[in-house]
Amino acid sequence: MIKKIIERYPIIGQFVRFAMIGGLNTGIDLIILNILTIATGLKEGTAFAIFKGISFAAAATFSYFMNKYWAFKDTSKSQEGRKFSQFFIVSIIGALINVGIASLVVNMIKPALGGTLIVPLNDQLWVNVAALSGTAIGLFWNFLGYKFIVFKK
Repeated sequence: MIKKIIERYPIIGQFVRFAMIGGLNTGIDLIILNILTIATGLKEGTAFAIFKGISFAAAATFSYFMNKYWAFKDTSKSQEGRKFSQFFIVSIIGALINVGIASLVVNMIKPALGGTLIVPLNDQLWVNVAALSGTAIGLFWNFLGYKFIVFKK
């Protein structure tokens, strides 16, 4: 049944593959972000935004190749430079969304809710809540941008 639905609506299969790649990207993003914040002890402010940008860039590089060849099955070699540039433009906008939302959560929402949650979160958990919030909001922008701008057929 699911296979028939995916065959009839290929965008569903693309989104599922995209989401799986996104899960791997999120793992790469969080591992790098946690290494940077734990190693330096810097978990908020400008340092957090820089670390989040670095971790996002590493995950986006991995994402290009996985999305190109697996999610969107783009095997053409033509206009490779243009596609790569478009991918990173879409990704940079996605990064701004991702880092902006993550920074908003860790720098504004955390202080506003810090002591009022049923289960208080420590600073490292807030780093991850913020990162996942940015990832969730950026997910839809990136899928639409990659599908309709970068890997359109």
